[in-house]
Amino acid sequence: MPHFTIEYSANLDGRLDMKQVCEVVRKAASETGIFPLGGIRVRAIRCEHYAVADNRQDYAFLDMVLRIGEGRDLKTRQQAGEQVFQALSRHLDPVFAAGKFALSFDMQINDKDTSWKRNNIHDALKAEAQAG
Repeated sequence: MPHFTIEYSANLDGRLDMKQVCEVVRKAASETGIFPLGGIRVRAIRCEHYAVADNRQDYAFLDMVLRIGEGRDLKTRQQAGEQVFQALSRHLDPVFAAGKFALSFDMQINDKDTSWKRNNIHDALKAEAQAG
C-alpha cells in the first residue's frame, strides 16, 4: 500500500502534464523495490483555491504525501523516499527554471490497527506473472 496523493496549484495547468507526473512517481516507486506493484496508487488533485507565500498569483506548488503500511525500517523508508523525491524533482526542473515553485513530499505510516484494505490486484498480477 504505497498511496501517493499529489495536490497542486491550478496555475500549473499548461505547464505540467499531471498524468505524466503521476507516471514518474509510479515508476520511481516501483523501482525502489520495496513497494508491491499491485499496491501502488498515485493520484493528483488540482487545487483551484490556494494562497502561496505573499499571494502572488505566479507562485506555484506541488505537495505530495505518501501513506505506507508499517514494517519498513527508517533507513529503507528514507532511501525509497529520496529515490522517489529525486525522480519527481528532476522531472520538475523545468517548472523551477520557469518561475517560483515549491515542492514538498512527506511520508506517513498508517497504523495497521486502524487501516483496512481489500485488494485483488496483487493476485491478478501474480497469476499473470506465472502464466508468462
